[in-house]
Amino acid sequence: MGQRTPLYDVHVNLKAKIVDFGGWDMPINYGSQIEEHHQVRKDAGMFDVSHMVVVDLVGDKVRDFLRYLLANNVDRLKEQGKALYSCMLNDQGGVIDDLITYYMNDSRFRMVVNASTREKDLAWIKQQAEVFSVSVKVCDDLAMIAVQGPTARDKVHAVLADKAQVLEGIGVFFIREIDDMAVARTGYTGEDGYEIMLPVADAVGLWDKLIQAGVKPCGLGARDTLRLEAGMNLYGTDMDEQTSPLESGLGWTIAWEPDGRNFIGRKPLERQRQQGTSQKLVGLLLEGKGVLRNHQKVVIDGLEAGEITSGSFSPTLGKAIAFARVPKNVGDNCKVDMRGKLMDVKVVKPPFVRQGKACI
Repeated sequence: MGQRTPLYDVHVNLKAKIVDFGGWDMPINYGSQIEEHHQVRKDAGMFDVSHMVVVDLVGDKVRDFLRYLLANNVDRLKEQGKALYSCMLNDQGGVIDDLITYYMNDSRFRMVVNASTREKDLAWIKQQAEVFSVSVKVCDDLAMIAVQGPTARDKVHAVLADKAQVLEGIGVFFIREIDDMAVARTGYTGEDGYEIMLPVADAVGLWDKLIQAGVKPCGLGARDTLRLEAGMNLYGTDMDEQTSPLESGLGWTIAWEPDGRNFIGRKPLERQRQQGTSQKLVGLLLEGKGVLRNHQKVVIDGLEAGEITSGSFSPTLGKAIAFARVPKNVGDNCKVDMRGKLMDVKVVKPPFVRQGKACI
C-alpha cells in the first residue's frame, strides 16, 4: 500500500482506477481517460495533486538563497505573488527537479516540487539553505486541487462566491493567499485554471462542491496526455540528473544574466553552451496510424540515433505525438522503430496544442 492523499476515499467511491505513482496510490482515470482529456480541453476538469510537495522557504536571505539554488533568476519576481518556473540543478548541471517558485513576500517564498523526487529535493534544498540561514517548512497540512479548462475559473468563482472578486484579480502565473487557502493561476495542462492549496480538512468539501458545479474529476492519465500536448516536460522521463536543461528543451529557463550571478551548475552549463550540445529534445508527429511510446528508438539514415522520452496518442489531434532526444542536426523527418517496423514521423517544435487549439 502506498501513501494516500486526503481525497483517496473519494477516488475509491468514484470507482477510480488506482495505480502506484511515485509511491502514492493515485487515480489514473475514473472511466474513460480520453473523455477526461476532452473534458479539460473543452470545459473543466480537476485533478487531485495533493501528492505534490509544498515548501515554504523563510528567512532574511531567502532571495539570495534562491538566486544560488535555481537556474532561473528569482530577481525576475518583482511583484508580490508572481511565479517562476525553473530547474534546480546539481553541481554537474544535471536536473535534480523542475519546479515552480512563488514570491509571497520579501522573507518568504513558496515552492512546489514533484512528489517522486520529494526526499532528494528536500535533502538538497535543506543542505543549501543552511548557509543562508533559511528555514525549510514542508506544508504537509495542505492538500492541492488543480482545476483546469476554459470554464475552470468561472466554475471556481461560482463555488467560492465569497472570494470571487479577489480571485478575478489573480493574473496568469500569480498566486494569492485568501483566508486559509492559496490560489495559483498555474497548471500543467496548457489550459487556464487554478491550483488551489488548502487545509487537508477542507479538501473533500471543496472537491464535492466542484463536482456539483460541473467540474469533472480527472486522473493522472489525462494529465499526462494534456501536458504532453502542451509541450511540458515530465521529470524522470524527459530530463533527469544526467541531462541538462540545454539537452531537454529547457534552455529558456536558464537566466544567464547578470553574468555575476553564481548559481549551482552554472559553470558546466556555460561550457556546454559554448561547446554546443550533441543532442536536443524535439517533438514528433506520427504521420501514419499507431501510437508512439516511451523508449522507442528514433532512426535517421538507417541508423539508431535517438529515443522517445514521452510518447502517447493525442486525443485533441487524433494522432500520436512524442518528445524525443535526438542529434542536434536532425532534419524535418525521421523514422521510429515500432516493433520492428520503421514508421515515418515529422519533427516539430512543441507545443502541439495550447488552449484547445492545434499549434502544428
